[in-house]
Amino acid sequence: MPIHPDRILYEDDHFLAVAKLPRELVVKGSGPVERLPLLDFLKKSHPGLRPANRLDFEASGVVLFAKTKAALAAAMAQQKKGAWIKTYRTIVMGHMKADQGEITKPLPARMGGGEAHALTRYRILERLSGVTSLEVEIVTGRHHQIRRHLAMIGHPLVLDAVYGDEKFNRAFSHAYRYHRFFLHASVLAFPHPVTGELVRVEAPLPGAFEEVLGKLRT
Repeated sequence: MPIHPDRILYEDDHFLAVAKLPRELVVKGSGPVERLPLLDFLKKSHPGLRPANRLDFEASGVVLFAKTKAALAAAMAQQKKGAWIKTYRTIVMGHMKADQGEITKPLPARMGGGEAHALTRYRILERLSGVTSLEVEIVTGRHHQIRRHLAMIGHPLVLDAVYGDEKFNRAFSHAYRYHRFFLHASVLAFPHPVTGELVRVEAPLPGAFEEVLGKLRT
């Protein structure tokens, strides 16, 4: 069964952008999976598709696929030059003081060891019950960048089992009955390598994300 048409966010002769669901793999890994990876679904109707970006297993939002090797190479080159702007929504522990800011702490490089430059910008959307709703923008794409950076400044993602606060997470799960962190790739913007036009792809928040925000506002 092919992917539902509602999840197709953008398509032309070179690229396909799709809304990834929480707890859905982009490509098959080594371990067991709950559902067929996104790429496997898409290849039924788009053979030869190649992922141009990835998201964490728990995360949701915009994932871009290239239809040709040339399109993939162009997308990778753009990302390396910092031409992509990736905007996320998330919920973090505690009330952040500054309405906006930047985190520039180096993070482990994916290749070759050592540390690499990383830049995360954030803007507060709402201060809620014991947590803060954020819009986060990254140009660099280090491993777990948003999760690591926000944890480094004392505001880890709510329910992040790796970088989060275990005591806070237990209390939050008990109070609200959620068990995974909220991280959503809401917007991907990039200059189209063929047309030169700015492409802006947006994915709506998943229902559970909207639901928890509603509960936190009461």
